[in-house]
Order: sequence, then structure tokens, then C-alpha cells
Amino acid sequence: MALIVGPGTVITQDQQARVIRDGAVVIEGEEVLDAGGFGEMLMRYPAAAIHDAGGRTIMPGLINAHAHLYGIFARGISLKDPAPITFRQVLERLWWRLDKALDHEGVRLSALLGGVAALRAGCTAVIDHHCSPGCIDGSLDQVAEAMDQLGLRACLCYEVSDRDGAERAAAGIAENVRFSGSIAGGGLIAAKFGLHAAFTLNDATLAAARRAAEGTGTGFHIHCAEGPEDRGAVDRLRQTEILGEQTIVAHCVHIDEDEMMMLAETGTTVTHQPHSNMGNAVGWSRLLDLERRGVKVALGTDGYTWDLLETMRTAAALHAHETGRPSAGVGEFGRILLRGNAALASAVFGRPVGALEPGAAADIVLLDYFPPTPVDAGNLPWHLQFGLAAHQVHTVWVGGRCVMRDRQIPAVDEVAVARRAMDVAAATWERF
Repeated sequence: MALIVGPGTVITQDQQARVIRDGAVVIEGEEVLDAGGFGEMLMRYPAAAIHDAGGRTIMPGLINAHAHLYGIFARGISLKDPAPITFRQVLERLWWRLDKALDHEGVRLSALLGGVAALRAGCTAVIDHHCSPGCIDGSLDQVAEAMDQLGLRACLCYEVSDRDGAERAAAGIAENVRFSGSIAGGGLIAAKFGLHAAFTLNDATLAAARRAAEGTGTGFHIHCAEGPEDRGAVDRLRQTEILGEQTIVAHCVHIDEDEMMMLAETGTTVTHQPHSNMGNAVGWSRLLDLERRGVKVALGTDGYTWDLLETMRTAAALHAHETGRPSAGVGEFGRILLRGNAALASAVFGRPVGALEPGAAADIVLLDYFPPTPVDAGNLPWHLQFGLAAHQVHTVWVGGRCVMRDRQIPAVDEVAVARRAMDVAAATWERF
């Protein structure tokens, strides 16, 4: 049976980029069936059920283009060394120790809690980058099971690296191949072939990963030129045939003009994580310059936050600050968040995602945003920039399934999961 979600202010993000006052979205099964005026939808689909949106804002679910679900176990952790003063020390003293301390239960619980945080921020699709060197085999199944339980759309990969030796690098390659072959196309779960970063991968491992990925058809997901340690990575990845239309490279902070053109020519997607870049003091990615040169761009959070609307605002403010131009980024990052991320997700999941148009995935968010000023397609970016916020997220559908209703997530007992996670996190920290 069809379901009419309305009335409310509908942000379609379809080809016409409509904003429909007193509008509605019609879904049937896993897809959007129609969108238009509420009264018109009632007349067109008289037998449909109705979900009263109460005048809220109705928009496509948000998409996180680069995340680390397991990072939630770093919250509140104490380092065993002096505070890091370089990016490599951040990796060595925090992240590379934490990921080695994870076990399968830690992987599953951190993914479950990260997924809850994503839903509460209006995120319906996560492109994740996972690492757990102490429990590589089957680790992506643990993440996938958590995503399935919550009903989240997710693209998963395992981070291959030589930093823990050749045996674990080979196991990481095998986990990517195994997992990508275990999932059926067209569902909520997809796969990429994960690589950590060029500076922790030798030529032999990069070549082995490229050969192994040929049969998967997934493309790669890799950190690239995030810190000064990884300068020259774009050219190296081009030479080893890692770049391409199906590949996602995160960060691209320390790159030059020639490398920008390499990214454009290969059709590679670059994701920008402003909070993480600033927090790690590595610099900033010139995302708008990349886009002007024809590079496909999107926004992620790198596990720093799950709030993509705040990420968009931070990216715009960062670009204005770094360029010295108050107008830099105003409007562009709202468009990148909605259009760029949607284009990436649509390619990853093999169907239209991130738009409220017939045939698109029924990934929908209701927000307690009641526009206090006129809103239309022309000024929508300013409402995104200064009005919409994660705390307003009220109800969420993914693939036509209501996964959060009136801020309640029926698939999980959050209190019970958090209590169990506290014990598992404490044990993880003991191994840290």
C-alpha cells in the first residue's frame, strides 16, 4: 500500500530542485512514488495511508561520504603517551592502538551505536571505512549486521595496511574480497575495497590489492594526502591504477595543481572532512577549487561527528576563513552535501539515492523545522546553512521502512546497548 507523508515543506532535490509548501511525498515499497502538493497527492492516491507530517520539513535522508563507525569507542579514552603534536603521532598514539584493541563484539557494538548516532542526525546512508587488525576475518559482517538491525543503508570496506605486517595486510585484502562477494546487489549494503593510505602501503601490497579488486567491481576507498606524510599520494595512486570513477579518496589536503587534474581526469571522488582536518591540524582541503577543475566532491565526517548539517556549515566557514572571502562557500556546501553526496551514493548503491522523485530510494527525513521566512529553490541553501539542524530530526525512513519514529528507534534498546558497550569499551581500553 502507498503511504503519503505530509503535509509539510518538501525539499525534493529532484531535477527541478523543487521546494513545495504544504507538500507531500508518496512512497510505495522501497521507492518514492510521487511528490507534490498535499491536496493533489490525496486526490491522486485516495487509497493510500497517511503519515501526518504536522507541517514539518520533509527532505531526502543525508549521506555520510566518509565515516569510521568504530571511532565511537575513542570517546573519553586516555592516551598512554604524551599528547600528540604531529598528525602521525595522532595515528600512532590513538587510532592505530584503538583499532588493534577491538574484538568482534567491540566492532559490532561500536557500529550499532555509531548507526544510532547517524540516524538521530538524519543520516540514512553511511560510507564507512573499518579497521580492526586483531579481528579482521568476518569483521565487516559484524558491521553489516549492526546496519541491518537498524535498517541503515551502508557501504563497507576493510582498511588494508602494511603497518601491522604482511600477514595482516593479506588478511585485509581477503576480507574485502570475501565481503564484497557475500552481499547481493540492490540491497541496503554495498562494498568498496578499503585501503588505509599510500604512506602505509608498499608497492607490492598496492599491486596485490589492485589485482584482488579486479573481480569485485567495487572500486577503492582510501585516505589520501591527509597529512604531510602522504604528499605525492595522488600521483602514486594514479600510477598504481587505484584512482578511477568508482574510487573514493578522503581528504586530499596536501596536493598540488597537477594532482587536482589527475583526480579530475580519472573521475575520482574526493570527500572533505572539515572538523577532522582542523582537529588534527593538518590543513584544509580546497574543495571548491577541486570542484571547479571538474573533480567530483562530497562531504564526510571521518568519525569526528555524525552531524552532517554542522559539517556543511563548518566547511563553508572554514573556506571563508582560509580564503579571506566572506562569500566563499555560501550556498556551495549545501549543494555539495545534497547533490554531491547523492551522486556518490547513487553510484555506490546502484540506484537513485538522495532525491524525492519517482523511482528513487525512499530515504526520507522529517525535521522540526518550520520555516520562519519564505523558502524556495533559490534561497534553500541559506535555510540549510542557518536553519536546519540535527536536533530537529523527528522521523526517518530508509528504503521505505520507518526506522525512527518521533525520535524513537524501535530496532534497538539504546540504554541496554550503551550499558553493554561501556563494559566492552572498558575492556578495549585495557588492551589499548
